[in-house]
Amino acid sequence: MSDAAQPSAAEVRAAAEAVKAALDRHLDAVERRSGQDDPAVYAAFDELAAAAEVYDELLYDTYDEVTPFEIPGSDHLPSYNGPEEPSALSVLIRRDYAVAQPQRLLHQAQRIADLDPEAVDDAADGSGEAGSAAAVVGTSVYAALGVLFGEFEPDEIASRHKEFGLEEGDSTLWVAAADDLAEPGEWLSVPFDDIDPQQVVCRFDVSAVFDEELDEDEDAADPVERGR
Repeated sequence: MSDAAQPSAAEVRAAAEAVKAALDRHLDAVERRSGQDDPAVYAAFDELAAAAEVYDELLYDTYDEVTPFEIPGSDHLPSYNGPEEPSALSVLIRRDYAVAQPQRLLHQAQRIADLDPEAVDDAADGSGEAGSAAAVVGTSVYAALGVLFGEFEPDEIASRHKEFGLEEGDSTLWVAAADDLAEPGEWLSVPFDDIDPQQVVCRFDVSAVFDEELDEDEDAADPVERGR
């Protein structure tokens, strides 16, 4: 970045003042909150996080310094602004896995290929590797994953992931409301691009970070119940 493009000291000072004002608004919202899920608190949190991020960037660009704290992004959804009586819904699911034991995965895919050779044809053809379908499945994690997810429903894979050599990562499920069901084939090319967070009725997250937070809370105080 050239000297001319760098932010001025006045811009950094203004960003710092914006953080101070956002802190005051956040505290005021917390003190006046109407319940645990008060949207005003969520909005003030987001404003504080945004102001702190701007200040941190300007501080670094101008003085090559950073702040000693980090305000994480909000994992809360914005206030619901969808239909009061939805006549359609979309369920979006993401589950992350690590291929922890490739040999176990290859073995399971090979077993499927031995029982039903036709089940591996598509995976083998798309793998870009030469040889028979069975040979490809036995040596390619890419092809083995295609066979595995082609044979089993995602929920079954989730319940048997260790059996397939997979290790669970984070997962989330969102239920989004709509006035009408989409036309057949309308969103298949971009299935996750048009979801409005304000249309989401509820979400359910699973992450090891929640367990770590709970362990820290239990070390510091009496056990508490936590729902996600």
